[in-house]
Amino acid sequence: MLVRTVLAVILAAPSVLAQQSSFPRAGYFRETFARTQTRVELRAPVKIRDFVASGKIELSLRQFLELVMANNTDIQVQLVSLEIPRYGIMAAFGAWDPTARASFTTTRSTGLPSSALDAISAAVVTKELTQPYSLQYSQTLDTGTSYSVSFSGAKTSETNSFLSYDPSITAGLQFSVSQPLIRNRSRYINRLPLIMAQSSYKVSDYAMRSQILGLVNNAETAYWNVVSARETLRVDEQARDTTAAYLKFMQQQLDLGALSPLDIYNPKANLAAAEVTVSQARYALMQAEDALRHQIGADLDPQLRQLPLTLTEPADPGPTESMTFDREEEVRKALALNPARKSAVEKMAYDDLGIQSAHNALLPNLIFSVGYTSQGRGGVFYPGSSSILEDGTAAPPIPGGIGDVLSQMFGFGYPTYQAGLTLTLPIRSRAASAALGTAVAQKKLDALAERNQQQNIRVQVLTDATAVEGAKEQLKLSLVERDFAKLNLDAENQKYQLGTETNQNVILAQQTLASAELNVVNCQVGLRKSILNLLTQTGELLDERGIVIP
Repeated sequence: MLVRTVLAVILAAPSVLAQQSSFPRAGYFRETFARTQTRVELRAPVKIRDFVASGKIELSLRQFLELVMANNTDIQVQLVSLEIPRYGIMAAFGAWDPTARASFTTTRSTGLPSSALDAISAAVVTKELTQPYSLQYSQTLDTGTSYSVSFSGAKTSETNSFLSYDPSITAGLQFSVSQPLIRNRSRYINRLPLIMAQSSYKVSDYAMRSQILGLVNNAETAYWNVVSARETLRVDEQARDTTAAYLKFMQQQLDLGALSPLDIYNPKANLAAAEVTVSQARYALMQAEDALRHQIGADLDPQLRQLPLTLTEPADPGPTESMTFDREEEVRKALALNPARKSAVEKMAYDDLGIQSAHNALLPNLIFSVGYTSQGRGGVFYPGSSSILEDGTAAPPIPGGIGDVLSQMFGFGYPTYQAGLTLTLPIRSRAASAALGTAVAQKKLDALAERNQQQNIRVQVLTDATAVEGAKEQLKLSLVERDFAKLNLDAENQKYQLGTETNQNVILAQQTLASAELNVVNCQVGLRKSILNLLTQTGELLDERGIVIP
């Protein structure tokens, strides 16, 4: 008796512990049956008004990138897309979720007698009421072990005077455990879907970070495009003003009769061409500013999109002597930090898991199972006709009920033991073989893709590093050009004051200086963009800009 009780406790313990860890919370049913909210409410752009001053949006580069991370729709899409593989991990845990099942059925039937005893006892018809019920709790553990605990029984009554119990109450307590011995026999193998879901999440996370790197690169490029477009407009307006001043001088010469009327058309044509250039630069600036507003989400607000922009970040990147990059070191950092490469490497790890899972599906399936059942019976007991009392009368019915049934069942006096082995041997499993071959081929493809990724990263890093060095050299030369343009303008002014040079040469010298200054700004912006591209390839851009992805 003691051994049977201990056995029942051991078999029931897993279900008790599982119930304690997974029993529904107080709001379980409210959450389960609540109506699913399908409406999505997108929030308005945030933080932009914090940078509004004197009717303008003033932004440094760091402030601009802060708004980009907070409001850029493309970046929000990337962040939200990571929720799908995160739920994939949750779904993988679902394989070990416990299940509780309850059932109750009542059946009342009326039929003709089917035997001589039925005919004697019921004369014409037989009536029967059957009410079976069952409660079951089952779960599969990550070791592959499946267990089930169930309580079942039935209450039956019928018009048959030959039955010993009427109504008859039965109950049974069943425990069963099964364990795979070949296929799915270890914790690691059974956790492969979960590990694969976690690996898939890492792949998605690296891919998301790679996309955000590109989006931040695009956003910062838009910032510098506005800086460049504004400088271009400023220089073009200076060139137009100098052209207008020269036309005014020539008009004065014409009015004094010192100039032929035929010579006035050339400066007028130059001024018209300058106006065209200014118009093109102005609309190019408008397009660049619209692209910038799109990056920070200001285009979503009717008021904010009307405010002018003021960018406070200087185009000058500072001393270029400290901007030295070792080409091979940059390649090494890129191969270690670039999220696109990390994603390619993680895909190969995912493929290894897929190969192991496919190989497991090829194995025979041998399952060992054990079971134990304790039974009880009760109800109103009718002694047989041979049970005669001393006074010669038949023995009366003996009342009974569910208490007798439970006493017998938990007394474990009527046990049933069961043990067995079930072998499923795949004679030929083409589907599993094809799955394994596909998994191996996929790893080969991903290995080649990873090597191709390495080569592309190396080439791109070397290209960007070369571009940085070229931009540094071009900036140095543009500064020299600007210095000579200043000296030339000073010389032309001195000559004009001495009367040895005409006003036309002074104006041309001013245009040359303005063009040289624009070239310096473009070279400064070009250097910043080259460094930006290099940081993007090495995967350091987010850290350099102080951006943290949750």
